[in-house]
Amino acid sequence: MKSIQLGIVGAGNMASALVRGLIVSGRLSPAQIRVSDVSPAQCQTLQQAHGVQSADTTPALAAWANVVLVAVKPQVVPSILPDLAAAYRAEQLILSIAAGVATQVFAGALAPGARVVRAMPNTPALVLEGVTALAPGEHATEADLALARNIFDAVGATVVLDEPQMDAVTGLSGSGPAYVMLVVEALADGGVRMGLKRETALALAARTLYGSAKLLLESGEHPAALKDKVASPGGTTIAGLCALERHGARNAFIEAVTAATQRSSELGQR
Repeated sequence: MKSIQLGIVGAGNMASALVRGLIVSGRLSPAQIRVSDVSPAQCQTLQQAHGVQSADTTPALAAWANVVLVAVKPQVVPSILPDLAAAYRAEQLILSIAAGVATQVFAGALAPGARVVRAMPNTPALVLEGVTALAPGEHATEADLALARNIFDAVGATVVLDEPQMDAVTGLSGSGPAYVMLVVEALADGGVRMGLKRETALALAARTLYGSAKLLLESGEHPAALKDKVASPGGTTIAGLCALERHGARNAFIEAVTAATQRSSELGQR
């Protein structure tokens, strides 16, 4: 990683999380990272927090970097492609976290043989507990993919998938934190309804989800097996589970992932 010069286009929350993770983990030094953004204040915030430098323009950033991370919203991508193309070099690796934007879009704007890896991190990356799905473009090498994994492992875990699966990743893990927050809020509301103070109910709900997820990951058991361990015959948990099934909770989450996946596909086609 000592030879890496990472230029990040966009200085929002995800870029900030990645900069923090890379520096805290020792994968990159502040001198190896530069950022650019339409908002100078955003760049200044990153500079003050982590010591990274900013570039005045996207072409200047791309001209310096040998790895360029596109960390802007998908609707902004068309406006920055000409700037990236102006400074593009064949040895550059392009990483993108723009949801729904295919690797072919970058290859088409930069060069037919451009090496592109598409990534979909999620917001728990802000506390270095995210999960990022990576999909290599047609010309990305195994070394490119290994580098991408090393970069995004700084903010959590990574998985590698085929690019057609990325819309489903967006619908599940990309949008998933919002679903989980809804669950936490609803559980807390239930606790308040039953007489708990709001602060206590929120803490109980959040820690219950956090601990349950950790138990699932560390035990390696199927979620159904862990569920059955809590649901004793004729007890409180099975009564609650029956209420959830009666109101279609399981199907609601399946439909949420489906709807978000379909929307991601629609945005990509645009």
